[in-house]
Amino acid sequence: MTTSEPLVLGIESSCDETGVGIVRGHTLLADALASSVDEHARFGGVVPEVASRAHLQALVPTLHRALDEAGVTLADIDAIAVTAGPGLAGALLVGVAGAKGLALATEKPIYGVNHLAAHVAVDTLEHGPLPEPAIALLVSGGHSSLLRVDDLTRGVTPLGATIDDAAGEAFDKVARLLGMPFPGGPPIDRAARDGDPLSITFPRGLTGPKDLVEHRFDFSFSGLKTAVARWVEARERSGEPVPVNDVAASFQDAVCDVLTRKAIDACRSQGIETLVIGGGVAANSRLKAMAAERAAQYGITVRVPRPKLCTDNGAMVAALGSHLVAAGTAPSKLDFAADSAMPLTLVGV
Repeated sequence: MTTSEPLVLGIESSCDETGVGIVRGHTLLADALASSVDEHARFGGVVPEVASRAHLQALVPTLHRALDEAGVTLADIDAIAVTAGPGLAGALLVGVAGAKGLALATEKPIYGVNHLAAHVAVDTLEHGPLPEPAIALLVSGGHSSLLRVDDLTRGVTPLGATIDDAAGEAFDKVARLLGMPFPGGPPIDRAARDGDPLSITFPRGLTGPKDLVEHRFDFSFSGLKTAVARWVEARERSGEPVPVNDVAASFQDAVCDVLTRKAIDACRSQGIETLVIGGGVAANSRLKAMAAERAAQYGITVRVPRPKLCTDNGAMVAALGSHLVAAGTAPSKLDFAADSAMPLTLVGV
């Protein structure tokens, strides 16, 4: 069967995941992934140099797996998309250099795209075209952002962002404090299911009256992380056991309370009825449940991709590339650079 929808290959290498995805229009054909998370676990966080070497080793095998899964060849590809930023500089360079090499060898157009915008675009692979405008809440180890999306191919409008620790970073640090493995999101989520979220009152950053004037849609989780550490240290000094499940549940509830409260406030203030949640923390069960419950009160629809599409992957890059191709956006020039601090206002380079 012939189709006019573009066949786009996407490459993601911004952190510790080497992803290659292939989409045709809004249909996902392949999503191959190689993770170096186990190599970083003993350090309690991602080591940039280790991540870069892992991308070098994984990129070609992951590319072959994606092509095999989709049942296509490089000659069939209409365009190549690659994460140009933001992310770890060395890791980004591996993906960008690999994508440029493929573009040159196959004479295909290349699109350097924004990692965060790709987290929004991936939702269309599961739920179809995104109603515009929409509000996007992106939460991961490096980012906590609220965005207004009027046209994904032209740019997004930042409404708020983290001013210190991102939500995922706080999960990792609290998990380490509680003796849990890296990354911290999944083990905290599991432990919280057997804990009481009301047992400990932890602070909700930037939610006071004065904060809401200057930082209405911004996030801060550094104080929460410190409060958890002090509470645990006080228990240990007194010789009392630390109720790990209760700490996990109370901490998780504090994070999700702030994230969902501000996201729903953004939707209501902007008169927007669609909220998309993306990024690794979007896989958190409490976040999804709380967002759905609060959104229902105001007739807001919440869209969250399945967990595998929430974390970094090549499918999301291919999805954004497909949007750009379909919109007639001009490809990137081959001399574009990887930008570790790529601003949210740029969808592509």
